[in-house]
Amino acid sequence: MDFGRLITAMVTPFSADGSIDWETTGRLLDYLIEDQLSDGVVVCGTTGESPTVSDEEKQALFAFAVKHARGRCKIIAGTGSNDTAHSIHVTRIAEQCGVDAVLLVAPYYNKPTQEGLYQHFKAIAESTSLPVMLYNVPGRTIVSLSAATTLRLAQLPNVVATKECAALDQVAEIVMGAPEGFLVYSGDDSSALPALAVGAHGVVSVASHIIGKPMKAMIQAYLDGDVSRATKLHGEQLPIFKGLFDLPNPVLVKAALSFQGLPVGGVRLPLVAASESELETLRRVLKQEA
Repeated sequence: MDFGRLITAMVTPFSADGSIDWETTGRLLDYLIEDQLSDGVVVCGTTGESPTVSDEEKQALFAFAVKHARGRCKIIAGTGSNDTAHSIHVTRIAEQCGVDAVLLVAPYYNKPTQEGLYQHFKAIAESTSLPVMLYNVPGRTIVSLSAATTLRLAQLPNVVATKECAALDQVAEIVMGAPEGFLVYSGDDSSALPALAVGAHGVVSVASHIIGKPMKAMIQAYLDGDVSRATKLHGEQLPIFKGLFDLPNPVLVKAALSFQGLPVGGVRLPLVAASESELETLRRVLKQEA
């Protein structure tokens, strides 16, 4: 399955009382699809605060996103955790909701071996008919899914892609060894263009909430062979790529959406809101782009 080139890892909008704001969730989906040109949306990934969203809320979000998107983009459900049985349970819920695929993060905290990682992902993949995108983000999970293990998993029929946040060398190694049709996505906005240069298909992005159009233009320029334009666009957006991660994600991207007239609420503990000085720094970064 081709998920497109630009996938947005969507925030979860919350009301003042901390519950999901469904009206704003619909507005946000429309905005990401129509204004920011997202080819796909990840629902309940890390940016969607998956650790603090309950299974019942995830089920409701998956179903809502599928219904609201109406086929305008791919809906990818974040269903991975560090508990294989629980991940299988949430994946089956997502499949019943009609999502297009699932995103499975590498297990965090319990530090499995490469064989443990393989067996974890294999068990989940074999529990569903949905396409599976792996997600390697060692900065959050401590363990890193090796290129060799990724390529071993790529032999499974429905493991069709990976979101890779390790070094570019690993992206290149996976690209070179992957079976035909297996897609590699950068999971780091700052590395999106370099990853394309070593064979990545696209990016699963946070910044595309704010600068999806120029990111799409950057990707297209590279694909068209206009590397100088792609490089220029990358350089222009780099302050935002970096600035949105000065605090734990998604604190600042939620603030940035509010600045743009799409208030999506705060974050759930243990995350906390940005201070006034941190918000002012973000405003300056966003004005540089404007």
